[in-house]
Amino acid sequence: MPSTFPWAVFWWIVAIVVVVIFALRYIVIVRQSTAVIVERLGKFSRELKPGLHFLIPIVDSVRATVDLREQAWDYPPQPVITKDNVPTSIDIVLYYYITDPVKSVYEVRNLNEAILKLTMTSIRNIAGSLNLDELLVSRENVNNELTQIVDVATDPWGVKVTRAEIKAVNPPAEILEAMTRQMKAERSKRAVILEAEGFKEAEINKAEGEKQAAILRAEGDRQQKILSAEGEAQALITVANARKEATIAYFNGIHEGGASNDVLALKYMETLEAISANPSNKVFLPYESSALMGSLGSIKELFQGVPPVPPAKPAKSEAAK
Repeated sequence: MPSTFPWAVFWWIVAIVVVVIFALRYIVIVRQSTAVIVERLGKFSRELKPGLHFLIPIVDSVRATVDLREQAWDYPPQPVITKDNVPTSIDIVLYYYITDPVKSVYEVRNLNEAILKLTMTSIRNIAGSLNLDELLVSRENVNNELTQIVDVATDPWGVKVTRAEIKAVNPPAEILEAMTRQMKAERSKRAVILEAEGFKEAEINKAEGEKQAAILRAEGDRQQKILSAEGEAQALITVANARKEATIAYFNGIHEGGASNDVLALKYMETLEAISANPSNKVFLPYESSALMGSLGSIKELFQGVPPVPPAKPAKSEAAK
């Protein structure tokens, strides 16, 4: 009995496989932060956003898939020559992202290589306008200038350059050795200057301290003298007040006792003699009083050696008689 092959089933299987292959090829799933460029019959058709999309078999085709995230490209060290003819190499990292996927595909061939060549050309131009020392100390300015130049040049390609960073500047070994010696000399010089300034500051502080101490000592001596003088003046005032009160009481006692004019004159003379006995006291008398003073002196000599007269007894009243 001849065997029959199931050709109908076979062709159905082939058809299903072809349909699945076409489906997998012309059903496109676009991921987030990604854009897909679709061409129709070799001509740009549309840009596919994230999501599920269907293409027309044979007619439509995917030209490129573009990553829209920010990218960092670490370029290999590039040789440059500075303004003072020092050969060196520079390591650069460039950060950028694509703003227009269509331009990045159709406006430039091999976008990454184009950005690399543009960056290297720009950094050579910038380094050639600077001395080695300027290149080493002004990296921030070089980064800003490089970012601006590359960003403007890549704008027609649908690229936005966010920043460029110089990782390292690598001069030749002999230049590094000379720079090391110079750095050591500068540090030694700075150390000497700082030591001298510190000694100067210490001497100034010491002199200032001695000056303040002298001022305080002088102020203390002045205060001591002022207090001493005030104490002596207060003592003299107290003594004078005591003498004044004693003199007043003395004369009041004489007047209240009913002393005669001769006795009063004698007491005045004794008082003047006691006052003039102190060298610090000065007594000024008018010229007209010289005759009076002579009379008083005679009266004093007259009364010297005369016993004091006892006070008179009061007379008895008529009733007592």
